[in-house]
Amino acid sequence: MIINRSTQVSTIPPNPAHPSRLPVIAVTGHLGAGKTTLLNHLLRAPGARLGVVVNDFGVVNVDAGLVAAQVDDVAGIAGGCVCCLPDAGGLDGALERLSHPRLRLDAIIVEASGVAEPLALAKLIRYSGVQRVRLGGVVDVIDAVEHFRTVDLWPEPPVRHAAATLVVVSKLDGVAAAERESQAARIVERVRMRNPHAPVVVADHGRVDPTLIFDVATPDDPEELPIAALLRESDGEHLDHAHARSASVALPAPISPTALVDLLESPPADAYRMKGRVRVRAVRGERGYAVNVVGSMIHVAPLPVVPQVGELVAIGIDMSAHAATTRLAAVAAAPADRPDVAGLRRLHRYRRLSD
Repeated sequence: MIINRSTQVSTIPPNPAHPSRLPVIAVTGHLGAGKTTLLNHLLRAPGARLGVVVNDFGVVNVDAGLVAAQVDDVAGIAGGCVCCLPDAGGLDGALERLSHPRLRLDAIIVEASGVAEPLALAKLIRYSGVQRVRLGGVVDVIDAVEHFRTVDLWPEPPVRHAAATLVVVSKLDGVAAAERESQAARIVERVRMRNPHAPVVVADHGRVDPTLIFDVATPDDPEELPIAALLRESDGEHLDHAHARSASVALPAPISPTALVDLLESPPADAYRMKGRVRVRAVRGERGYAVNVVGSMIHVAPLPVVPQVGELVAIGIDMSAHAATTRLAAVAAAPADRPDVAGLRRLHRYRRLSD
């Protein structure tokens, strides 16, 4: 277990009196696909405040960051695949420790064993006995060189693709230059057969924009040197990657729950993540909710304090910021001057499912 202790600034700050459920992101992929490379890149994000659970037969390569002043605990779920070990291989215990409010983490990443099945791991997280966490996505890493010799061996594409909320194609530079475009297209085609909606990103050395996966801080690191800075200084790696696009609107007034749920169920084109704090008019007064969307997963949680000014944010790789802003603005402008019982019922359904 690794805790990145740097300070993070989130656009939606947690309320210490009523912390929202911590997103747990599973990073999966076949042996050698590049999971650890991706994880190390995410740990290098300036100001990222993360907890990491490592389930593998080796250890994550963060030697430069294993400094007593920066790391609370370093451990792993050893002995094989977390999906097959008794008591989820200790996963619940790790999540219980990392989700404790005193750590003030913003996300937990589980780096799965190379033999772990994404669907099984997603279910372990989704139905975990730890009340303070929620499934925040499944990032499946595909080795462009070995994929069709190790994972995709049958006429039907692998079922594992169905569990992914984001697919990262790695090691494409290891494919002959003349074949790279066709190999990438072939992988995308196979993924789409199982999962038409998951974004597919080609990443050089795991360099995926962290905002696709979790909230990141400002580019400035805090005075206390975090693991991110230590890792960057250790090898001089730059954080170059294709940046995600974002769109946002402020919500100074209550919004229509029907318009909100319509947006959650059908996000702007190419939006991978959405998040926000909203207030809606109920039969008695107003209520506040935190909403999060990752891929097809929708999470709705009540806020202890109704926000005076809320916001909605959409994030995506190929997303049109203008088109997304127009969609978000339409929700902000939808009539909400009276209680919308049908819309509230739909919203409350997602609230119950989120529990």
